[in-house]
Amino acid sequence: MSPTRALALFVVLLAPTASAARSPGHVGVAVCAECHPAETARWRGSHHDLAMTEASEQTVLGDFADARIEVHGVTSRFFRRDGGFYVDTEGPDGAIHTYRIDYTFGWWPLQQYLIAFPGGRLQPLGIAWDARAPEDGGQRWFHLYPDTPLTPEHPLHWTSRDQTWNHQCAECHSTGLRKGYDLAEDRYHTTWSEIDVACEACHDAGATHVAEARAVAAGPGQWSATKGLRVDLRDRDGGHWVIDPEHGLPRRTVARTAQHELDTCARCHARRGLIHEDPTPGQPLGQTHRLALLEPGRYHPDGQILDEVFVHGSFIQSRMYRHGVTCSDCHDPHDLQPRAPGNAVCARCHTATRYDAPAHHHHPAGSSGAACVACHMPQRRYMVIDERADHSLRIPRPDLSRTLGTPNACNQCHQDRDPAWAEAALTRWYGTRPERASHFGEVLHAGRHDPRAAEPRLLRLAADRAQPAIARASALDLLRGAPNPRRELTLRRLLDDSDPLVRAAALDALAGADAATLRALALPRLDDPVRAVRMIAARRVAPLAATPRDAAEARRLEQALDDYRATQLATAERPESHLNIGLLELDARRPEAAERAYRTALRLDPGFVPGYVNLADIQRALGRNAEAERTLRQGLVQRPEAATLHHALGLALIRQQRWPAAVEALGHAAHLAPDNARHAYVLGLAQARAGEPETALATLRAAQRRHPEDRDLLVAIVDLARRHGEQQLALDYATKLQRLGPP
Repeated sequence: MSPTRALALFVVLLAPTASAARSPGHVGVAVCAECHPAETARWRGSHHDLAMTEASEQTVLGDFADARIEVHGVTSRFFRRDGGFYVDTEGPDGAIHTYRIDYTFGWWPLQQYLIAFPGGRLQPLGIAWDARAPEDGGQRWFHLYPDTPLTPEHPLHWTSRDQTWNHQCAECHSTGLRKGYDLAEDRYHTTWSEIDVACEACHDAGATHVAEARAVAAGPGQWSATKGLRVDLRDRDGGHWVIDPEHGLPRRTVARTAQHELDTCARCHARRGLIHEDPTPGQPLGQTHRLALLEPGRYHPDGQILDEVFVHGSFIQSRMYRHGVTCSDCHDPHDLQPRAPGNAVCARCHTATRYDAPAHHHHPAGSSGAACVACHMPQRRYMVIDERADHSLRIPRPDLSRTLGTPNACNQCHQDRDPAWAEAALTRWYGTRPERASHFGEVLHAGRHDPRAAEPRLLRLAADRAQPAIARASALDLLRGAPNPRRELTLRRLLDDSDPLVRAAALDALAGADAATLRALALPRLDDPVRAVRMIAARRVAPLAATPRDAAEARRLEQALDDYRATQLATAERPESHLNIGLLELDARRPEAAERAYRTALRLDPGFVPGYVNLADIQRALGRNAEAERTLRQGLVQRPEAATLHHALGLALIRQQRWPAAVEALGHAAHLAPDNARHAYVLGLAQARAGEPETALATLRAAQRRHPEDRDLLVAIVDLARRHGEQQLALDYATKLQRLGPP
């Protein structure tokens, strides 16, 4: 039997290794339905109910009648055999294998399929079924990455570690999930209480609640204050929404203070990272996850969605959130549908005569442009066909499109017009509005391009409590880097901010601070009530562990480092987690422990570039230069296209005074990453040191044209031109440097 055929049979015969195992205290939907039949009926058939199911005649939507699709040169065939569902497609070795479909994943507008792999992994197939109606383009197979050729080595290939269900998806598609990852064996034994998102995913384990209910029904028993539930998702403050007669705007009769519902929903409806595996809903998000900020590549600078960031990070930017709106004000929490169709859901709080009228929206009544969501919740398409609404509920800002290049709802529909046209129309309809005077996006945009120049504005934004906390934290995130005493007064205040996002970002901004500053500002935050803040505090105080003041501080620091390691080991299967542990150990001056962490990262993923770079750096620091060079070359065998590895190798060769070889390696880095100004800068300096000043000047000048505000490039050109007799050239570039102003 050939090795390829043997692998095919092995995969086909794998039984699903994720399984049901009732978590302590969980009772299941059937028991909940005994007393809550109406809620259960609404939940049946919802996206939560169908989040994941066993593959069967009733649950598989895709065409398995010998259907075929060809993508990126690979033909996949979907077929039935012996009552099961199968696919012939490309496996991790690049060959075609036969795989059994074990589970469905999702329902509409697309359905994915999970396949069991060795090590307890479930992998979602990269080809999905379009569940929409034929007239909408559905009822077809399609590839989730149609424009990206995916070899088995690519991190987006369906068999890769980055696509593993146990880590990427499982937590939010099943109830009472226990990941069960074993780092030593690099395998999972994942279990769930219920395969889908059922009652106890939001309400927590119901055994105590059921026991109390049955005792009350039997006679002498009585309810406790919490009715046996650790999570209370119902408002108990008596508040409700009314229309303010003075302004005609909705307001809540009692300011909302409870966040249990929002935090419960945010555990899954947010772009976030796991820091503590605890399925208990209702607790603050920061106890179990760290929320992604408005980072480049994920959000536009004005906070609009860019990458797939789900809902929470957008919603907490909104005025709705600040005024107390919560998820269930608009959505039924059981069937997940809006509480009313179309504009009627908004009219529950915003009077229809005022807002659902041409005088407000300036579009024909009943047209697509008259829909509230068209202007205030524009959609963006992910996973090829899945349209997601931006929940920041913003007023369209075509003026920001003109200055920042961000999208706006007006031009999303009127694509034949420019932002200036849309801006003029809004001014004509609504006049000059105060809220259009400025926007945090303008500050974040400036900070993304030149954080040093934008620092005063970023600090003002971070300190402005009238702005969304996620925007304030994002401003601080742009200031990470070399410490600056000018920031300290602002950071001192922000470390006591009421929002944990801001406190965590202020701690991150202390990276590189001296020991006295860390003791004064970061050390007290080890007692923060929110885990996500404590983990950043622990990361910042790691350098103090190398020289503690006394035994009490040493114990406190060791506990903090242990707690930080635990947050990283919540995702122990990820090489990035061990990289973070290595960086912690390095700051604590424990190079041997850092080296072990980097080697663990490379054991998990032999193609993990930062692991090679950081491991080689430790080896160099310990005087093992030849070993460091071997490490980098081993990395290049795995990832020959990694500019970072070529650059690191070039630096290693510079330290050995091997200039021609260094120039060659650095040249590869600059060629592979032409937009990286640092790569070009170091290459130019190396070329000059190797006796090629003309080539060096050409390299530096070409890079400066791509990065006209890069001071390092300008300084290097001035210095090199002056030393080689190019006085006029030096003067020209010195003038450019002067125009940039002080750093």
